[in-house]
Amino acid sequence: MRALKEHRIVDVPEPEPGEVLVEVRHISANHGELRHPRIGGHDAAGIVLGGPGKGRRVVAFGPGAWAERAVFPASSVAEVPDGLDLAEAAALPMAGLTALRTLRAAGPVLGRRVLVTGASGGVGRLAVQLARLAGAHVIAQARRGAGLRELGADEVVSSLDGVAPVDVVLDLLGGPYLVRAWELLTPGGTVQSIGWASGEPAAFTSLFALGAARSIHSFGDVSEPGPDLAVLVDLAASGLLSPSVGWRGSWERVGEAADALFAGRVSGKIVLDVT
Repeated sequence: MRALKEHRIVDVPEPEPGEVLVEVRHISANHGELRHPRIGGHDAAGIVLGGPGKGRRVVAFGPGAWAERAVFPASSVAEVPDGLDLAEAAALPMAGLTALRTLRAAGPVLGRRVLVTGASGGVGRLAVQLARLAGAHVIAQARRGAGLRELGADEVVSSLDGVAPVDVVLDLLGGPYLVRAWELLTPGGTVQSIGWASGEPAAFTSLFALGAARSIHSFGDVSEPGPDLAVLVDLAASGLLSPSVGWRGSWERVGEAADALFAGRVSGKIVLDVT
């Protein structure tokens, strides 16, 4: 984790028209960013110093967020409502956008069976809650399932053996879990492939299935995040959505946080305070 502890001194960026300069108070670390630290992070929350909305508390999404000062397009920030802590807001952007948009892409889920694999992580915990809010019967798969029922899961399982057929899958694990998820789909069902946390190959022998067509979709759209960020922070401020922060500390301890995540000791999101 040596690379994560390095600092660079750069000039304070100047916002151009249509951009905002944010004094970053908190950042959130995602799995891929800690694996590849040169990415520079995407999740932040802080105070607008320059550009539209000066003085507002905002949550922001965009590359280069891990800084004391960062510039974002105005379309990539949302105001944080009173009553929601900025640290909790910082946990929402990438994980929340992923969960919200993949669930939305699956279509209406009211009364449908929705399976979330790898549900103990940041995306999984938010997906469980959002699916429940949308009226789904939620099955959460996780090796560490603590707290998932409290977040709205109707069933919590450690493996997919014995799980009854499902209508929608949000798959964060890939590999054999993706193959098994496909096998569990009802006719007309869909798999939203989000991640590859298992690190294993997916060995399909055939995708053929009788009945209405089943489908697999990938996720990668984080364009124009502002409106969806506003949805997420409003849900969190109203108490309907928990950011599920599983580790918090100074950004000077990012290496420690990464080690805890890769060792399986973090459930939920990592939030780092910019000190």
